[in-house]
Amino acid sequence: MPSLDIVSETNLEEVRNAVENTTRELATRFDFRGVDASIEWKSPIATIKAELDFQLNQLVDMFRGQLAKRNIDAKALTVGDFNHSGKTVSAPITFKEGIEQPVAKQVVKLIKDSKLKVQASIQGDKVRVTGKKRDDLQAVMRAVKEGELEQSFQFTNFKD
Repeated sequence: MPSLDIVSETNLEEVRNAVENTTRELATRFDFRGVDASIEWKSPIATIKAELDFQLNQLVDMFRGQLAKRNIDAKALTVGDFNHSGKTVSAPITFKEGIEQPVAKQVVKLIKDSKLKVQASIQGDKVRVTGKKRDDLQAVMRAVKEGELEQSFQFTNFKD
């Protein structure tokens, strides 16, 4: 019986590369000349710092652009609260790993509402889907991608 797993994983090596590329881009940007701004990576959290809130937002946008170039979904990251300390503003950026229980239930509900002849079950931090036809599993993949859920998903272990 064909099956697949729906997971949420982030390639942290690609994130590290995106942090390094953002640092290089930051050094060449004219609007950041003479500004105390930086981004640093301590797995699995990236910390961004700048002098003003709007500069911090620009830095987050630059980082998102670098992540997009490396095929990492923007839904995978969460920007924490801005911390004002002295003359700098900083914020942690974390990356979602695994599917939490409420989101997994939403995925299962979405699959059941699609009226496809498949069975979905939550197994830890992933959702396993089994069905009689490959076409049904591919329709599930399409439905999950098109579903408006606040997390990025990957599909693994697609077996016949």
